[in-house]
Amino acid sequence: MLLNYDMTFLIVLLTGLYEPENEKSELFTCKVHPAKKRKYCINDITDYAADMNIVLAYHNLIDDWKDDKNYAKKKIASMIKTDYDEAAKRNPRQVKAVETYMEKLAEYEENQERNIDLVAGLTGEMLGEVFAWKQDEWYDELKTLGMYMGKFIYMMDAYEDLDKDEKSNSYNPLRYLKSEHEENFETLCKLMMTSMISECAKSFERLPILLHAEILRNVLYSGVWCKYEYIQIKKKKRSNK
Repeated sequence: MLLNYDMTFLIVLLTGLYEPENEKSELFTCKVHPAKKRKYCINDITDYAADMNIVLAYHNLIDDWKDDKNYAKKKIASMIKTDYDEAAKRNPRQVKAVETYMEKLAEYEENQERNIDLVAGLTGEMLGEVFAWKQDEWYDELKTLGMYMGKFIYMMDAYEDLDKDEKSNSYNPLRYLKSEHEENFETLCKLMMTSMISECAKSFERLPILLHAEILRNVLYSGVWCKYEYIQIKKKKRSNK
């Protein structure tokens, strides 16, 4: 129920790189999609990604509680706190990176930081540590890949939320970029996101991945732009009205 698709991508990425043996691989009935039996696989990587999913979900829930005083989010966070603590014991380096990220992001938001690259870099630093499963020969490359993926994700989310944040007068570093470069704003956003995901793809291509390589390339070269294209469609509909 707390599925994070970035962590789903991470499972496919790390599985392609490390090619672990599955501890279990069975058919089951998914509670969310019960109409057709699904196949699940469990291995060290799925366990790791599940830990990271809990960690990220917990902090997102707490952040929503602080912002909106949403008691439902607070309740769900309390329900997974034990799982969070256990994940933190197993993955201290990654959890410390996530906690540091949340602290610095709150500081940047409070200070109304205008530098979009600096703010996006926080997400990049955090996701870089999460993507680097082990401190082995692949650590640096996975961290680089995660860093640029994280910066792209933050930028895309900020771009998607811009209209809403302008109406509610909420913090969004793209508001400052738009006010300073209104004529070239759309071009600048597209160029920055293209640069970030290009660096991410370069890191991927340097990894010796054969298993699931085409799925991963499809995500990196095409799938990541689905949200951007959807935003453009919505903008076009509004302008036509």
